[in-house]
Amino acid sequence: MSQENRISAAISEADKQTVLQQLASIRQLLGPALQLSLTPEERLGLAKMGDKSLAFVGKALEYAAANPTLVPGYLDIPEALKDYTLAVDLKQLLRELGTLTQTMEDNMMIAGAEAYDASLIFHGSIRGASRANTPGSKAIYEDLVARFPHGGRKADKPATT
Repeated sequence: MSQENRISAAISEADKQTVLQQLASIRQLLGPALQLSLTPEERLGLAKMGDKSLAFVGKALEYAAANPTLVPGYLDIPEALKDYTLAVDLKQLLRELGTLTQTMEDNMMIAGAEAYDASLIFHGSIRGASRANTPGSKAIYEDLVARFPHGGRKADKPATT
């Protein structure tokens, strides 16, 4: 079994720390706009604003602002416009973050799969070495079997005494 290598990259510790600090700065900058968290039930109960409803809301609030005599007294148009602007701004930021997140997830999956494949190749090699009683291989094999994500096959597990 040969190993495919689709990605060969690294993030320096300094770069990782810089990114983490910048993410913390972003969280702090957006803090006032990110005050609330919803439960799954609350998410289901809220009206969703997609591209079409975004256009509808924008146009409705534009008309309301231009025609204050037609606005019910209990409707706060300045606050509604503020909410609309926040939704539009967050949607734009979320779209950018979504693209970045998707790309990060794709590359993390590829790197993880390649590392996992390499580990499986080594595991198979060390299993063969252990069966052939190659010096030093049995302890490594037993340690790997104990850590195998699926617990290893019963035939692979070392006998307990």
